[in-house]
Amino acid sequence: MKSYVGVTDNDWFNFLRQRRYLDEINFWQPGGNRLFGALRVGEPFLFKLHSPYNFIVGGGFFTHASILPVSLAWDSFGEKNGVGSLIEMRRRIEHYRRMPTSSQEDYSIGCIILQSPFYLEREDWIPAPPNFHLNTVQGKTYDLATGVGQELWQRIRAILLVKGRENVYAAESPPSTVYGNPVLVKQRLGQGTFRVLITDAYQRRCAVTEEKALPVLDAAHIKPVSSGGMHRMDNGLLLRSDVHTLFDRGYVTVTPDYQFRVSHRLRRDFNNGENYFKMDGKVIHLPADHSNRPGKEYLEWHSDTIFLR
Repeated sequence: MKSYVGVTDNDWFNFLRQRRYLDEINFWQPGGNRLFGALRVGEPFLFKLHSPYNFIVGGGFFTHASILPVSLAWDSFGEKNGVGSLIEMRRRIEHYRRMPTSSQEDYSIGCIILQSPFYLEREDWIPAPPNFHLNTVQGKTYDLATGVGQELWQRIRAILLVKGRENVYAAESPPSTVYGNPVLVKQRLGQGTFRVLITDAYQRRCAVTEEKALPVLDAAHIKPVSSGGMHRMDNGLLLRSDVHTLFDRGYVTVTPDYQFRVSHRLRRDFNNGENYFKMDGKVIHLPADHSNRPGKEYLEWHSDTIFLR
C-alpha cells in the first residue's frame, strides 16, 4: 500500500480548503505529457505546498488519472479544479508552462482525480519527510507499511480521528462496480469523475455513432439520478449529444443485449429521423473492461420505463 506526496500549488490549496463541501477535486498538472500512474484506486495522495511552506497540508484518495483538454477538465470539474473560472485556470497553466496566453488553443493537461479530500488546520500541518528533497518537481511515492511512509500516515490518521474524519480511511465494503477497487476509502463517484471515467472507458468514442469529437460527447446516465440512478460505471453510456437527448426522451434505447433501437415515435412525431433508423439494430461500441459495461438491469429499466413504444 502506497501514498504519493505531490508538490501542490499554494493558491489551488487555499481555494479548495475554503470549499470543504466538495466531494471530488482535480489535481491538475500543467504539462499534459505523462499519465500519472503511481497509485492504485483508493490510495492516498497527499498535498505538500511549494517552498518555503514545506509542509503536508491535506490530501485526497486516488480515483483515476487522465490527460484531458483543458476545456473538458473545466466542464467536468468547474471550481473543483481549484480555480474560480476557466480563464483563471488557463492563466495558471500558461504561467507554469511559460507560454503566451492563448484563448484559442485547447491544450491537454494531466488530471489526477481525487475523492474525499481533506485539509489540515494550520496547527496540524506536518513537516515534509526528511527525504523529500526541496528540488522535487512533482512528487514522491512512500510505502505506508514501513519507515517514513508508515510514520507519516499514522500522523495523518491520528489527526483525522481527532477531527472526526475516521470514516475517510476506513473502507469496509468489498470491491464492486460502483466503487472500483477500494484500498483505503470507498469510492463513491462524483459527477465529474463519472464523466471522465465513462469518457475514458469508451475510448472517447460515442457508443452508438463512434464519434470522436470530445466537445459533443456526453456521459449519459441510463437511469437518471433524478429517478434514483447513481454515478456508476454500469449506469453510464458515452453518447453524442443528439443521441443523448433522444435517449433521455425515450426515442432511442439500448437493449440488454447491447443493440441500439429507435422508436417508431421518432418518425411519427417529427416525420424525420432517417439517420437514426439507419443505425437501428446496431450493436453498440463497448468498453474493453467488462466491469465498465452497462448493467443489464439498467438497460432493462430504460427500455421498459423510458423507451417510447
